[in-house]
Formats: sequence, C-alpha cells, structure tokens
Amino acid sequence: MDSTASASLASLWDEVSGTQPDPDLWVVIAALAAALVVVTPHGLWRLSRNAITIAHEGGHGLVALLTGRTLTGIRLHSDTSGLTVSRGKPTGIGMILTAAAGYTAPPLLGLGGAALLGTGRITLLLWLATLLLVAMLVMIRNAYGALTVLVTGGTFVLVSWVAGPQVQAAFAYAVVWFLLLGGVRPAFELQAKRARGGIYGSRGASFEGGGVRRAGDSDADQLSRLTHVPAGLWLFLFHAVSLCALLGGGRWLLGL
Repeated sequence: MDSTASASLASLWDEVSGTQPDPDLWVVIAALAAALVVVTPHGLWRLSRNAITIAHEGGHGLVALLTGRTLTGIRLHSDTSGLTVSRGKPTGIGMILTAAAGYTAPPLLGLGGAALLGTGRITLLLWLATLLLVAMLVMIRNAYGALTVLVTGGTFVLVSWVAGPQVQAAFAYAVVWFLLLGGVRPAFELQAKRARGGIYGSRGASFEGGGVRRAGDSDADQLSRLTHVPAGLWLFLFHAVSLCALLGGGRWLLGL
C-alpha cells in the first residue's frame, strides 16, 4: 500500500516537474498581443488590474511572513486597491522589505514565470500559481477579495486539469506576459497620482489600519519615512525592477 502511494506521488511529481515542448513562436507572440490588449486600454485595465493587485498584496504578505512578521489579513477591493496588514516591529528591515515587496512582486513573479517557461516547465508554473493562490485565499478577509482569488485560482485549476497542452502553454505564456507588462504600469500611475497629490485606494502594506489614504501614504512614501530615502528614489527602484524584469523575462519568453 505504501509503495503504491509512493509510486503514485513520484509519478505525479515527475509529471508536474517535467518539461513540456515549447509552443510555436506565433503562440508566444499571440500571448504577448493578448496581454497588451488587457493592459493598455483603460477599460480593460480597470478590470484586469485586479489580478495585479492580487500579486501586489500577495508580495506584501509573503515577505511579511518571510521576515518574521505576523500576517493578520489581506483585503482586495472592487476599485482594484488592496491592503495587507501585518503585526510586528513598525520599523526595521522586516517592515522595509514588506513595504517594498508590493510594486516589485508582479514583475518579479513574471520574471520567475518566464524562467520556468524558458526551461519548458509549463505544468509546474500552473501548479505553483494555483498553490500560491490557495495560500493567499486563507488570508483574505473580505468577500470581494475571496471572490477575486477564487475566480483566478479556479481558472488556473480549470486550465491545468481540462485544457490540452497547447491551450495550457498559450495560457501560461499569456499570464506571464501579463505580469511583466502589468507590473510596469502601476508605478507610473503611482508617480502621476503623487504628482497630483490626489487620493487613491488603500493599496499597500500596513502595520496598523486601512481605509482610503492620500497619495502621500503610498508604499513609496511609507518607505521614505522608514528609511529616510526620498520617495522619488523608491519610485525609481519600482520602475527599474519592473522594466528590467520585462526586458529579461521577454527575452526568455521569446527565446532570444
């Protein structure tokens, strides 16, 4: 009995961690075009940005846990804002890394996904994404957030179990292109909002409360207060990470 179970687990692991054939170049280009379509127009971006918010807040939450903070909960809102609340020392490296993880998470996840696809591990990417979404669902503390993560995770499960290899490959490439491209736009939007001094949704990492915040309470401004480094330099870091991830990840996806 034990040997049969072990053999089944080994077989499953081989299937998940094994490599799959690279899709044709036209599939990769089509996935890029699809990602551009949902990232560029404002109307579609307003909807698709929910997925970027999942990655953004997930980045805050994951780094909070990795740095020893206590993750209290994550909220995702219909205006595509979000809030990750953790408990711990309100200053220091743990809080700095947690605050810095939001805007850098989507492009870095995209870069990691591109690395997996570059080695032909399409199935592994889909399964890892599903596991991360399940883990995040446990920490969601509002109905809209739970619905958003469930729909996103359900899509990954459906593609992983029902779709054929070509559809899985196209979906995986589209998701990674979306993370790479969608990871670039929020930093520019934050820069524009800070320049206007307007009000924006409560996207970010917090160690105390939530609610709607002004542009001066963005991740970049919070990092500035924590490190005494100007917020503009943190914005530059967000831009640098997202653009470098797009260039590097794009080369892997295109096989250059």
